Amino acid sequence: MVRITLLVGILLAALLSVRVAQAQLSCETPALDAALVRSLQRTWDKTDFCLFEEGVFDEILSGGVGRDGIPPIDNPVFEPVDTAQDWLQAQSPVIILEIEGAARAYPLEILIWHEIVNDVLSDIPVAVTYCPLCNSAIVYDRRVGTAALRFGVSGMLRNSDLIMWDDLTQSWWQQLTGEGIVGAYTGTQLTLVPSLLGSFGVFAQQYPQGEVLTRDTGFSRSYGTNPYDFYDSNENPFLFRGDPDPRLPAVERVLAGMIGGVAVAYPFTTLETLRVINDTVGSIPVVALWQAGATSAIDGPDINAARDVGMAALYRRTVDERVLTFVYGEDGAIRDEQTGSLWNIFGTALEGELAGAQLQQEFAFPHLWFAWAAFRPDTLVYGVAG
Repeated sequence: MVRITLLVGILLAALLSVRVAQAQLSCETPALDAALVRSLQRTWDKTDFCLFEEGVFDEILSGGVGRDGIPPIDNPVFEPVDTAQDWLQAQSPVIILEIEGAARAYPLEILIWHEIVNDVLSDIPVAVTYCPLCNSAIVYDRRVGTAALRFGVSGMLRNSDLIMWDDLTQSWWQQLTGEGIVGAYTGTQLTLVPSLLGSFGVFAQQYPQGEVLTRDTGFSRSYGTNPYDFYDSNENPFLFRGDPDPRLPAVERVLAGMIGGVAVAYPFTTLETLRVINDTVGSIPVVALWQAGATSAIDGPDINAARDVGMAALYRRTVDERVLTFVYGEDGAIRDEQTGSLWNIFGTALEGELAGAQLQQEFAFPHLWFAWAAFRPDTLVYGVAG
Protein backbone atom coordinates (compact mmCIF):
# COMPACT_ATOMS: atom_id res chain seq x y z
CA MET A 1 0.00 0.00 0.00
CA VAL A 2 1.43 3.37 -0.97
CA ARG A 3 2.32 5.42 2.08
CA ILE A 4 1.96 9.13 2.64
CA THR A 5 5.63 9.76 1.87
CA LEU A 6 4.95 8.58 -1.69
CA LEU A 7 1.65 10.44 -1.96
CA VAL A 8 2.94 13.92 -1.15
CA GLY A 9 3.86 14.83 -4.71
CA ILE A 10 0.59 13.52 -6.12
CA LEU A 11 -1.55 15.28 -3.52
CA LEU A 12 0.22 18.60 -3.84
CA ALA A 13 -0.16 18.44 -7.60
CA ALA A 14 -3.88 17.88 -7.11
CA LEU A 15 -4.19 20.63 -4.51
CA LEU A 16 -7.29 22.75 -4.96
CA SER A 17 -7.54 26.11 -3.29
CA VAL A 18 -11.22 27.09 -3.16
CA ARG A 19 -11.63 30.85 -2.78
CA VAL A 20 -14.58 33.15 -2.40
CA ALA A 21 -15.40 35.47 -5.29
CA GLN A 22 -18.06 38.12 -5.59
CA ALA A 23 -20.26 36.51 -8.22
CA GLN A 24 -23.96 35.84 -8.41
CA LEU A 25 -25.65 32.46 -8.73
CA SER A 26 -29.36 31.79 -8.50
CA CYS A 27 -29.37 32.93 -4.87
CA GLU A 28 -29.77 36.53 -3.84
CA THR A 29 -26.65 36.82 -1.67
CA PRO A 30 -23.08 36.94 -2.97
CA ALA A 31 -21.94 33.36 -3.32
CA LEU A 32 -19.17 31.56 -5.13
CA ASP A 33 -17.48 32.00 -8.44
CA ALA A 34 -19.96 30.58 -10.97
CA ALA A 35 -17.36 28.53 -12.86
CA LEU A 36 -16.12 27.01 -9.62
CA VAL A 37 -19.66 26.07 -8.58
CA ARG A 38 -20.37 24.46 -11.94
CA SER A 39 -17.25 22.39 -11.49
CA LEU A 40 -18.17 21.37 -7.94
CA GLN A 41 -21.73 20.55 -8.90
CA ARG A 42 -20.55 17.79 -11.21
CA THR A 43 -20.04 15.84 -7.99
CA TRP A 44 -22.02 17.85 -5.44
CA ASP A 45 -25.28 18.14 -7.34
CA LYS A 46 -27.44 18.50 -4.19
CA THR A 47 -25.21 20.88 -2.25
CA ASP A 48 -26.65 24.35 -1.71
CA PHE A 49 -23.58 26.50 -2.33
CA CYS A 50 -25.56 29.64 -1.50
CA LEU A 51 -25.27 28.66 2.16
CA PHE A 52 -21.84 28.48 3.80
CA GLU A 53 -19.89 29.63 6.81
CA GLU A 54 -18.30 32.99 6.14
CA GLY A 55 -14.72 32.69 4.95
CA VAL A 56 -14.76 28.90 4.87
CA PHE A 57 -13.87 28.62 1.19
CA ASP A 58 -10.63 30.49 1.80
CA GLU A 59 -9.54 27.59 4.01
CA ILE A 60 -10.70 24.46 2.20
CA LEU A 61 -8.19 22.34 0.31
CA SER A 62 -8.48 19.12 -1.63
CA GLY A 63 -6.93 16.13 0.10
CA GLY A 64 -6.25 14.55 -3.27
CA VAL A 65 -9.08 12.01 -3.24
CA GLY A 66 -12.65 12.25 -4.45
CA ARG A 67 -15.88 11.90 -2.49
CA ASP A 68 -15.71 8.69 -0.46
CA GLY A 69 -12.37 7.92 -2.08
CA ILE A 70 -11.62 7.04 1.52
CA PRO A 71 -14.66 4.79 2.02
CA PRO A 72 -16.63 4.97 5.26
CA ILE A 73 -17.94 1.77 6.82
CA ASP A 74 -21.72 1.65 6.52
CA ASN A 75 -22.35 -1.96 7.56
CA PRO A 76 -19.97 -2.60 10.47
CA VAL A 77 -19.47 -6.16 11.67
CA PHE A 78 -18.56 -6.88 15.29
CA GLU A 79 -17.15 -9.77 17.27
CA PRO A 80 -16.66 -10.61 20.97
CA VAL A 81 -13.63 -9.43 22.91
CA ASP A 82 -12.30 -12.99 23.20
CA THR A 83 -12.27 -13.37 19.42
CA ALA A 84 -10.69 -9.96 18.82
CA GLN A 85 -7.79 -10.95 21.08
CA ASP A 86 -6.56 -13.13 18.22
CA TRP A 87 -5.53 -10.07 16.22
CA LEU A 88 -5.54 -7.09 18.58
CA GLN A 89 -2.98 -6.53 21.33
CA ALA A 90 -3.41 -4.92 24.73
CA GLN A 91 -1.82 -1.67 23.51
CA SER A 92 -3.83 -1.44 20.27
CA PRO A 93 -5.53 1.99 20.12
CA VAL A 94 -9.32 1.89 19.90
CA ILE A 95 -12.21 4.34 20.17
CA ILE A 96 -14.35 3.16 23.07
CA LEU A 97 -18.08 3.84 23.00
CA GLU A 98 -20.65 2.87 25.63
CA ILE A 99 -24.35 3.73 25.42
CA GLU A 100 -26.89 2.45 27.92
CA GLY A 101 -24.70 -0.47 28.93
CA ALA A 102 -23.77 -1.61 25.42
CA ALA A 103 -20.09 -1.11 24.60
CA ARG A 104 -18.08 -1.28 21.39
CA ALA A 105 -14.45 -0.73 20.42
CA TYR A 106 -13.43 0.64 17.03
CA PRO A 107 -9.72 -0.09 16.32
CA LEU A 108 -7.77 2.79 14.83
CA GLU A 109 -5.97 0.29 12.61
CA ILE A 110 -9.30 0.09 10.73
CA LEU A 111 -10.49 3.67 11.14
CA ILE A 112 -7.23 5.08 9.83
CA TRP A 113 -8.25 3.62 6.44
CA HIS A 114 -11.94 4.59 6.58
CA GLU A 115 -12.22 7.60 8.95
CA ILE A 116 -15.97 7.15 9.54
CA VAL A 117 -18.12 4.28 10.79
CA ASN A 118 -21.86 4.78 10.50
CA ASP A 119 -23.27 2.63 13.27
CA VAL A 120 -26.28 2.17 15.55
CA LEU A 121 -25.73 1.38 19.24
CA SER A 122 -28.60 1.02 21.71
CA ASP A 123 -30.89 2.36 18.97
CA ILE A 124 -28.80 5.55 18.70
CA PRO A 125 -27.43 6.26 15.19
CA VAL A 126 -23.81 7.33 15.63
CA ALA A 127 -20.91 8.41 13.46
CA VAL A 128 -17.61 7.18 14.88
CA THR A 129 -15.01 9.44 13.28
CA TYR A 130 -11.23 9.64 13.18
CA CYS A 131 -9.10 12.20 11.34
CA PRO A 132 -5.52 10.85 11.13
CA LEU A 133 -4.03 14.22 10.15
CA CYS A 134 -5.39 15.76 13.37
CA ASN A 135 -5.48 12.59 15.51
CA SER A 136 -9.05 13.62 16.34
CA ALA A 137 -11.27 10.73 17.50
CA ILE A 138 -14.85 11.94 18.04
CA VAL A 139 -18.30 10.30 18.09
CA TYR A 140 -21.44 12.13 17.01
CA ASP A 141 -25.15 11.38 17.09
CA ARG A 142 -26.17 11.14 13.41
CA ARG A 143 -29.66 12.46 14.01
CA VAL A 144 -30.54 15.96 12.82
CA GLY A 145 -34.21 16.71 13.35
CA THR A 146 -36.12 13.63 12.23
CA ALA A 147 -33.37 12.42 9.87
CA ALA A 148 -30.61 9.93 10.66
CA LEU A 149 -27.81 11.00 8.33
CA ARG A 150 -25.22 8.81 6.69
CA PHE A 151 -21.83 10.50 6.73
CA GLY A 152 -19.02 10.09 4.23
CA VAL A 153 -15.55 11.47 3.53
CA SER A 154 -15.71 14.49 1.20
CA GLY A 155 -12.05 14.31 0.15
CA MET A 156 -11.53 17.88 1.33
CA LEU A 157 -9.72 19.29 4.32
CA ARG A 158 -9.81 22.45 6.40
CA ASN A 159 -6.90 23.11 8.76
CA SER A 160 -5.88 19.55 7.80
CA ASP A 161 -9.12 18.27 9.34
CA LEU A 162 -11.54 15.90 7.65
CA ILE A 163 -14.62 17.47 6.08
CA MET A 164 -17.52 15.04 6.19
CA TRP A 165 -20.65 15.10 4.03
CA ASP A 166 -24.18 13.80 4.52
CA ASP A 167 -26.13 11.89 1.89
CA LEU A 168 -29.43 13.74 2.46
CA THR A 169 -28.44 17.28 1.50
CA GLN A 170 -24.75 16.80 0.61
CA SER A 171 -23.90 19.44 3.18
CA TRP A 172 -20.28 19.59 4.35
CA TRP A 173 -19.45 19.11 8.02
CA GLN A 174 -16.28 19.82 10.02
CA GLN A 175 -15.19 16.66 11.79
CA LEU A 176 -13.32 18.34 14.63
CA THR A 177 -16.21 20.64 15.57
CA GLY A 178 -19.28 18.76 14.32
CA GLU A 179 -20.56 21.93 12.62
CA GLY A 180 -22.21 22.19 9.22
CA ILE A 181 -20.07 24.56 7.16
CA VAL A 182 -21.47 24.38 3.60
CA GLY A 183 -24.96 23.57 2.33
CA ALA A 184 -28.42 23.28 3.81
CA TYR A 185 -27.12 22.31 7.25
CA THR A 186 -24.72 25.26 7.54
CA GLY A 187 -24.69 26.37 11.16
CA THR A 188 -26.16 23.10 12.44
CA GLN A 189 -24.29 21.44 15.32
CA LEU A 190 -24.12 17.66 15.65
CA THR A 191 -24.61 16.27 19.15
CA LEU A 192 -21.46 14.87 20.74
CA VAL A 193 -21.50 11.40 22.27
CA PRO A 194 -19.06 10.58 25.12
CA SER A 195 -16.22 8.32 24.03
CA LEU A 196 -12.65 7.54 24.96
CA LEU A 197 -9.59 6.93 22.80
CA GLY A 198 -7.88 4.20 24.78
CA SER A 199 -6.38 0.76 24.38
CA PHE A 200 -7.96 -2.57 23.59
CA GLY A 201 -6.61 -3.82 26.91
CA VAL A 202 -8.54 -1.30 29.03
CA PHE A 203 -11.65 -1.83 26.91
CA ALA A 204 -11.50 -5.59 27.46
CA GLN A 205 -11.05 -5.09 31.20
CA GLN A 206 -13.89 -2.57 31.57
CA TYR A 207 -16.26 -4.23 29.10
CA PRO A 208 -15.48 -7.99 28.89
CA GLN A 209 -18.85 -8.55 27.20
CA GLY A 210 -18.28 -5.74 24.71
CA GLU A 211 -18.01 -5.97 20.94
CA VAL A 212 -15.13 -5.07 18.62
CA LEU A 213 -15.29 -3.83 15.03
CA THR A 214 -13.79 -6.52 12.80
CA ARG A 215 -11.61 -6.37 9.71
CA ASP A 216 -14.58 -7.75 7.78
CA THR A 217 -15.31 -4.36 6.20
CA GLY A 218 -15.90 -5.36 2.60
CA PHE A 219 -12.70 -3.56 1.59
CA SER A 220 -9.14 -4.74 1.07
CA ARG A 221 -6.79 -2.65 3.17
CA SER A 222 -3.51 -3.21 5.02
CA TYR A 223 -5.14 -3.18 8.43
CA GLY A 224 -2.61 -2.95 11.22
CA THR A 225 -0.29 -0.70 9.23
CA ASN A 226 -0.05 3.07 9.31
CA PRO A 227 -0.15 4.84 5.91
CA TYR A 228 1.05 8.09 7.55
CA ASP A 229 4.61 7.13 8.50
CA PHE A 230 5.88 9.10 11.52
CA TYR A 231 3.30 11.82 10.94
CA ASP A 232 3.18 12.81 14.61
CA SER A 233 6.93 13.49 14.55
CA ASN A 234 6.66 15.95 11.65
CA GLU A 235 7.04 19.58 12.68
CA ASN A 236 5.16 20.68 9.55
CA PRO A 237 1.64 19.21 9.52
CA PHE A 238 0.52 17.88 6.15
CA LEU A 239 -1.71 20.21 4.08
CA PHE A 240 -1.87 22.82 6.84
CA ARG A 241 -1.53 26.34 5.44
CA GLY A 242 -1.70 28.36 8.63
CA ASP A 243 0.92 29.24 11.21
CA PRO A 244 0.69 26.80 14.14
CA ASP A 245 0.01 28.35 17.54
CA PRO A 246 3.51 28.65 19.07
CA ARG A 247 2.45 27.89 22.63
CA LEU A 248 3.00 24.17 22.01
CA PRO A 249 4.76 22.10 19.33
CA ALA A 250 2.45 21.70 16.34
CA VAL A 251 2.00 17.93 16.72
CA GLU A 252 1.84 17.85 20.52
CA ARG A 253 -1.12 15.75 21.61
CA VAL A 254 -3.66 17.58 23.75
CA LEU A 255 -6.77 16.53 25.59
CA ALA A 256 -9.00 19.42 24.52
CA GLY A 257 -12.62 20.44 24.71
CA MET A 258 -15.18 23.12 25.44
CA ILE A 259 -16.03 23.19 29.15
CA GLY A 260 -18.84 25.55 30.07
CA GLY A 261 -18.14 27.54 26.93
CA VAL A 262 -14.39 27.76 27.68
CA ALA A 263 -11.87 26.10 25.36
CA VAL A 264 -9.20 24.23 27.32
CA ALA A 265 -6.32 21.94 26.44
CA TYR A 266 -4.15 19.66 28.57
CA PRO A 267 -0.85 18.72 26.87
CA PHE A 268 -0.09 15.01 26.92
CA THR A 269 3.50 15.75 27.95
CA THR A 270 2.18 17.42 31.10
CA LEU A 271 -0.41 14.70 31.67
CA GLU A 272 2.21 11.98 31.36
CA THR A 273 4.31 13.68 34.02
CA LEU A 274 1.50 14.44 36.49
CA ARG A 275 -0.91 11.58 35.61
CA VAL A 276 -3.69 13.47 37.41
CA ILE A 277 -4.62 17.14 37.04
CA ASN A 278 -7.24 18.66 39.34
CA ASP A 279 -8.52 21.84 37.72
CA THR A 280 -11.43 24.27 37.75
CA VAL A 281 -12.65 25.67 34.42
CA GLY A 282 -14.88 28.65 35.11
CA SER A 283 -16.89 27.28 38.00
CA ILE A 284 -16.67 23.62 36.92
CA PRO A 285 -14.29 21.38 38.89
CA VAL A 286 -12.70 18.83 36.58
CA VAL A 287 -10.00 16.18 36.66
CA ALA A 288 -7.85 15.06 33.75
CA LEU A 289 -6.57 11.48 33.97
CA TRP A 290 -3.75 9.92 31.96
CA GLN A 291 -2.64 6.31 31.71
CA ALA A 292 0.07 4.60 29.71
CA GLY A 293 -0.52 1.63 27.45
CA ALA A 294 -1.90 2.83 24.10
CA THR A 295 0.24 3.23 20.99
CA SER A 296 0.11 6.00 18.41
CA ALA A 297 -1.72 5.12 15.20
CA ILE A 298 0.28 7.74 13.26
CA ASP A 299 3.82 6.95 14.40
CA GLY A 300 5.69 4.03 12.87
CA PRO A 301 4.44 1.73 10.09
CA ASP A 302 3.30 -1.00 12.53
CA ILE A 303 0.62 0.48 14.77
CA ASN A 304 0.97 -2.10 17.54
CA ALA A 305 4.73 -1.64 17.67
CA ALA A 306 4.54 2.15 17.65
CA ARG A 307 5.33 4.64 20.39
CA ASP A 308 3.26 4.45 23.58
CA VAL A 309 1.45 7.78 23.85
CA GLY A 310 -1.02 6.72 26.51
CA MET A 311 -4.67 7.69 26.87
CA ALA A 312 -6.46 10.52 28.63
CA ALA A 313 -9.97 11.60 29.63
CA LEU A 314 -11.58 14.54 31.41
CA TYR A 315 -14.32 14.27 34.06
CA ARG A 316 -16.23 16.45 36.48
CA ARG A 317 -14.78 15.67 39.90
CA THR A 318 -18.05 15.95 41.77
CA VAL A 319 -19.87 12.99 43.32
CA ASP A 320 -23.12 13.53 45.24
CA GLU A 321 -22.41 17.30 45.35
CA ARG A 322 -19.00 16.67 46.95
CA VAL A 323 -15.95 17.93 45.06
CA LEU A 324 -13.18 15.34 45.09
CA THR A 325 -9.44 15.82 44.81
CA PHE A 326 -7.60 13.04 43.00
CA VAL A 327 -4.01 11.89 43.50
CA TYR A 328 -1.68 9.53 41.70
CA GLY A 329 0.02 7.28 44.22
CA GLU A 330 3.43 5.68 44.28
CA ASP A 331 1.71 2.36 43.57
CA GLY A 332 0.43 3.72 40.26
CA ALA A 333 -3.15 3.92 41.49
CA ILE A 334 -5.54 6.87 41.25
CA ARG A 335 -7.46 7.62 44.45
CA ASP A 336 -9.49 10.49 45.82
CA GLU A 337 -8.21 12.18 48.97
CA GLN A 338 -11.64 12.41 50.57
CA THR A 339 -12.43 8.66 50.74
CA GLY A 340 -9.36 6.86 49.42
CA SER A 341 -11.50 5.13 46.80
CA LEU A 342 -9.71 3.61 43.80
CA TRP A 343 -10.56 4.95 40.31
CA ASN A 344 -9.70 4.00 36.74
CA ILE A 345 -9.30 5.83 33.41
CA PHE A 346 -13.05 5.48 32.75
CA GLY A 347 -13.85 7.58 35.83
CA THR A 348 -15.25 4.52 37.58
CA ALA A 349 -14.67 3.90 41.29
CA LEU A 350 -13.47 0.30 41.64
CA GLU A 351 -12.89 -0.01 45.38
CA GLY A 352 -13.58 1.87 48.58
CA GLU A 353 -16.43 3.92 49.96
CA LEU A 354 -17.42 5.19 46.51
CA ALA A 355 -17.14 1.82 44.72
CA GLY A 356 -19.52 1.79 41.76
CA ALA A 357 -19.68 5.59 41.45
CA GLN A 358 -19.19 7.05 37.99
CA LEU A 359 -17.74 10.48 37.22
CA GLN A 360 -19.48 12.51 34.51
CA GLN A 361 -17.30 12.61 31.43
CA GLU A 362 -16.67 15.95 29.78
CA PHE A 363 -16.55 16.33 26.01
CA ALA A 364 -12.78 16.53 25.71
CA PHE A 365 -10.94 14.45 23.13
CA PRO A 366 -7.36 13.95 21.91
CA HIS A 367 -6.19 16.18 19.08
CA LEU A 368 -2.91 17.38 17.63
CA TRP A 369 -2.38 20.87 18.97
CA PHE A 370 -2.06 22.71 15.65
CA ALA A 371 -5.51 21.56 14.48
CA TRP A 372 -7.35 22.21 17.73
CA ALA A 373 -5.79 25.67 18.05
CA ALA A 374 -6.68 26.55 14.46
CA PHE A 375 -10.37 26.09 15.27
CA ARG A 376 -10.16 27.32 18.90
CA PRO A 377 -7.43 30.00 19.01
CA ASP A 378 -8.73 31.29 22.36
CA THR A 379 -7.90 27.99 24.07
CA LEU A 380 -6.50 28.08 27.61
CA VAL A 381 -3.55 25.70 27.78
CA TYR A 382 -2.90 24.13 31.17
CA GLY A 383 0.55 25.06 32.43
CA VAL A 384 1.21 27.54 29.61
CA ALA A 385 0.88 31.29 30.04
CA GLY A 386 -0.82 33.44 27.44
